[in-house]
Amino acid sequence: MIVLGKIFEPYGVQGWVKVHAFADDPAAWAKIPIWWLARENTEDWQQFGLKACRLHGEGLVCQFEGFADRTAAEKLRGMLIGAPRETLPATAEDEFYWADLIGMEVTNTSGEVLGRVEGLIETGANSVLRLVSEDGKERLLPFVSNVVLAVEQEKACIRVDWGSDW
Repeated sequence: MIVLGKIFEPYGVQGWVKVHAFADDPAAWAKIPIWWLARENTEDWQQFGLKACRLHGEGLVCQFEGFADRTAAEKLRGMLIGAPRETLPATAEDEFYWADLIGMEVTNTSGEVLGRVEGLIETGANSVLRLVSEDGKERLLPFVSNVVLAVEQEKACIRVDWGSDW
C-alpha cells in the first residue's frame, strides 16, 4: 500500500472529513470510487466507498458511504489513506512516490553517508527529507533540485549537495 494522505478531523455535521494529502494532485482522487483506510502502524487496510470529494482550501473534504453525521466521521480521525501500488498511475521522470524514497541511503558529493530516509515532511514550499544516520542523528534536507542531485531508484540511493556538518 502507498500512503496518499491522512484524515485529520471531521468537517461539518453531515459526515464529511478533512484530508491532508501527501500527493501533488489530490483532486484526481475524486475519480477513485473505493478508498483504503487504516490506522497508523497497522497493516489492517479496509475499503470504504467514496460518496463525495472536493478541494477545500489546501486540502480535501470527503464523505464516505456509511458515515452520515459528525459523530460517525469522528471515528475516521487520524486514519491514513492508501492505495495498492498497482492502482496508481506511473510516475513521470524525476517524479516519485514518497513511499519509494523511504529507506533510501543518502550520500553527499564527498561520498559521505548522511543517513537513510525515514520519512518526508510537506512544508507547503517543498517537501523535506527526514534522514536518520546510523548514530541516530537526524537531518532535514529540502527535496529541491539544487540539493537533490540524483535519485537512483535501482540502487536505492539519493545523491545530494549537502555537507555532513550542516
